[in-house]
Amino acid sequence: MTPAEYALLISEPRIAGRVRDLAGEIIRNRGDGELCLIGLMKGSFMFMADLSRELSRRGVPLLTDVMTVSSYREDVRSSGRVSIIQDITLDIKGRDVLLIDDILDSGLTLETVRGHLHVKGAAKISVCVLLAKERPGRAGPLPEYTGFSIGTEFVVGYGLDMAGKYRELPAIYALDGGSPG
Repeated sequence: MTPAEYALLISEPRIAGRVRDLAGEIIRNRGDGELCLIGLMKGSFMFMADLSRELSRRGVPLLTDVMTVSSYREDVRSSGRVSIIQDITLDIKGRDVLLIDDILDSGLTLETVRGHLHVKGAAKISVCVLLAKERPGRAGPLPEYTGFSIGTEFVVGYGLDMAGKYRELPAIYALDGGSPG
């Protein structure tokens, strides 16, 4: 499959503008002190990098870490089970955490990780997702910050992949014809 088989959904300039807006929203809603950014890998790497740079430019002191979790494996649908493959190494006890993810689908991953971070002693956990799929019956609370709402299409680019491919694309593309399978 080539990127030509995908339709542009969200352009690079729209993403950049929304990242700037999200940074402003986060700054308005937070207290003083360091903010711990925890990105869910691998899909959030581009979004987290851009958002952390924007927050830093605006004077927010940051600590960063990542977790690797999986519910998709090599498929395009969630397996319904979340596995923590690599945990954070940062001590988050008593700290404000901003959990960053690429896409909110069923909500299971974010609900699982949020619970895990509470157990590790985070004082406050907020969630920022780049994309939120329209999905009734989603698990857990909605994120405090959402970049874009999308339909149910399968998307790639800007960190999102299909079996490890297309993460490097600077914009977000939808598979023509809707979700595979």
